[in-house]
Amino acid sequence: MVYVYLANGFEEVEAISVIDILRRHEIELQTVGVNTISPVGMHGITVKADVLISDIFINKSTKMIVLPGGTGVSNLANSETVIQHINESNKNNIFIAAICAAPTILGAHGLLQKKKAVCFSGLENQLIGAVVCKDPVVVDGNIITAKNMEAAFLFSQTLAKLLSEFKP
Repeated sequence: MVYVYLANGFEEVEAISVIDILRRHEIELQTVGVNTISPVGMHGITVKADVLISDIFINKSTKMIVLPGGTGVSNLANSETVIQHINESNKNNIFIAAICAAPTILGAHGLLQKKKAVCFSGLENQLIGAVVCKDPVVVDGNIITAKNMEAAFLFSQTLAKLLSEFKP
């Protein structure tokens, strides 16, 4: 299972492109409402999530968690449950994918130590411990990061390829 976390203020293109591309590849995915079942994106688009965060658990069937960027990154970062899911995923070598401003959450929690990573321009100092790259999408172990909305399609394709190659 892949979980795409949606908090109020999520960047619509970054979230919806992942959902669309992964579903086209028939990868099992659920959208997760962090504070509400109907989060509103940063451009006013409301999406009905498949489940609330309180209804999911990170376990052996979890293949990846995805954190879109946008102004809602602070809502992700301030959710104890999101942080718990990130830490559990990292501990169990589950893919963690973050785009735009969302990789800063990983930096703040020490998950980027000596890992290659990228984020929205101007936030690189928040990728604490990372080897900051200039590529639009970077994969380092179980961590996948992407620069911005312009990289959303490549990010989504990269996730689909990684999940298609994944052998539990």
